[in-house]
Amino acid sequence: MKLVTFLSDTNEFHAGAQIPDDGVVDLTASLPGSPSLIDILRDVPRSLDRVAEILEKGNGVLTRPRKLLAPIPVPGKILCIGLNYRDHAEETGAPIPSEPIVFSKFGTTIIGPDEPIILPPDSTKVDYEAELVVVIGEKGRYIPKERALEHVVGYMVGHDVSARDWQIEKPGKQWLLGKSFDTFAPTGPYLVTTEEITDPQNLGVTLKLNGQVMQSGSTNKMIFSVAELIAHVSRVVTLEPGDILFTGTPPGVGVARTPPVFLKDGDICEIEIDGLGVLRNPCKAGTSDYRGPSTQPIR
Repeated sequence: MKLVTFLSDTNEFHAGAQIPDDGVVDLTASLPGSPSLIDILRDVPRSLDRVAEILEKGNGVLTRPRKLLAPIPVPGKILCIGLNYRDHAEETGAPIPSEPIVFSKFGTTIIGPDEPIILPPDSTKVDYEAELVVVIGEKGRYIPKERALEHVVGYMVGHDVSARDWQIEKPGKQWLLGKSFDTFAPTGPYLVTTEEITDPQNLGVTLKLNGQVMQSGSTNKMIFSVAELIAHVSRVVTLEPGDILFTGTPPGVGVARTPPVFLKDGDICEIEIDGLGVLRNPCKAGTSDYRGPSTQPIR
């Protein structure tokens, strides 16, 4: 199933399930306790069984969302993996990692489909990175690789927007800050549950910039599989429902091109991953008085 978070007619964040005619079953209105999507994930698999029953019987509250938001508007953790495609590492001149390179992003990076990526005035080298995003559905620590996918509830399209001048050129190479400008983690348009994506290691990944294909790869080129990444990260942190994991990007990034290609005001980024839909975001020049994403709940 395809799960979403959307803005209701009363400007509230509601959980929903996408149905084939592009309508949405309002799960917040249809389930006891008016749950958010995070609430639903905390009660997997029982909650998903209830959602499946509602969809099968057709007795849920139907709606046409005002706006689709990031499926997980406030993740508990935003974990990210660098240089996880061999051909991407090679194009940047970096050595092939012997173990996953892990970093994070701050919560205000999260935006949803069609929301603008704000290009900060403090960076002139903002780059694109199409990525498969894993959504955790079951809590775990020291998760063995063989059971890692049991802890996954679904997958999303993600965009690891990166300020290369901060990430690469600043003293100490500021990966956290270079990856954490507001709006630098678009996700969506929906969370596709695992029964629809049985093999996360066989998905095509494409990014178009203003209609031109810039990245085209497959998750079968990952250096470390989704299961290996979960096993590795869970050695350090407890993974919890609603945590998300960006899994790395295929080749074709702007910084590795000759001449380099960086995002500019008015650009349109479209990322498509097999079975997960298309995530579209425009780019907009930012100013020093920008005050953060407008469609995030109060934390």
